[in-house]
Amino acid sequence: MRLGINLGYWGAGMDGDNLAVAQEADRLGYSVCWAAEAYGSDGPTVLSWVAAQTERIDIGSAIFQIPARTPAMTAMTAATLDSLSGGRFRLGLGVSGPQVSEGWYGVKFDKPLARTREYVEIVRKAMSRERLSHDGEHWTLPLPGGPGKPLKLTVHPVREYIPLYIAAIGPKNLEQTGEIADGALLIFPAAEHLEETALSSIRAGREKVGKTLDGFDVCPTLPIAVGEDVDALADLFRPYTALYVGGMGSRKQNFYNRLAQRMGYEEAAAEIQDKYLAGDKNGAAAAVPRQLIDSTSLLGTVERIADRMTAYAEAGVTTLTLSPAGFTLEERLTALRTGVEALEHAKLA
Repeated sequence: MRLGINLGYWGAGMDGDNLAVAQEADRLGYSVCWAAEAYGSDGPTVLSWVAAQTERIDIGSAIFQIPARTPAMTAMTAATLDSLSGGRFRLGLGVSGPQVSEGWYGVKFDKPLARTREYVEIVRKAMSRERLSHDGEHWTLPLPGGPGKPLKLTVHPVREYIPLYIAAIGPKNLEQTGEIADGALLIFPAAEHLEETALSSIRAGREKVGKTLDGFDVCPTLPIAVGEDVDALADLFRPYTALYVGGMGSRKQNFYNRLAQRMGYEEAAAEIQDKYLAGDKNGAAAAVPRQLIDSTSLLGTVERIADRMTAYAEAGVTTLTLSPAGFTLEERLTALRTGVEALEHAKLA
């Protein structure tokens, strides 16, 4: 099992810290450094900045938002980043959510599965440097009746094939991800529930196209915090968990809330959402079960974290991406180093 690092969103006064974290992860031998985007910092700019100041670590988008770019633009960006980084880019895609898609980008959040499938088809065709033509429900290239003609990408990526990941939560999206992608970006993954909440669906998608999970990158992101007091460490992530389970999306369209329900937290998920949407963010955070946080994070000593890493490896995780917590740079770097130490302690390196 390999380790990755997720920088989250750039900004919030942590720009220099994030670069230092990426460089330390590079030095420590982490496999990949992911950067996110929502409606603040954009992913490509951050990844180019990190790539220019690291040497070995892969850079990955977790995620490029599908409503933010045309498929051809994403293919251009992927090819450019792969070229500039010396063949170190991984393309992660996701549909985002209805609030961001419609509120920020003005793109209707409808038919997300069909839109993703078509988007991936066009991106792959463009990155392969075929002449680009497509006649689909969401995109038609070239536009009919005009001066447009099928064009071919002029940039040559370092690699002929750039790995493509999809951020997926729901069963149908996970199944499609297994079918059309090279890896899955997962959030709030509990090792004990990974089979029923993710892998069974991914495996079904792989089987549709005559493949197994061999070579498919199962890549969850987990917060990590180091210390003796696990309860206190869990409290650090209460606002984070409450935001996603309670406030990310609308009452009817909150994929993270549904995931918590599938893990057996139906009543807690409802209470968290009710309080969060009513404006009681503190109450929502207090309602998050400690076990939900503990099972979806890496908390405690090196030995305890190593035990949890073993559980994830045995469950089928191939790249474990860490999101190091801390109020200072040194705390985040300590968590980063502890991740490597725990991996070695578990004899997974």
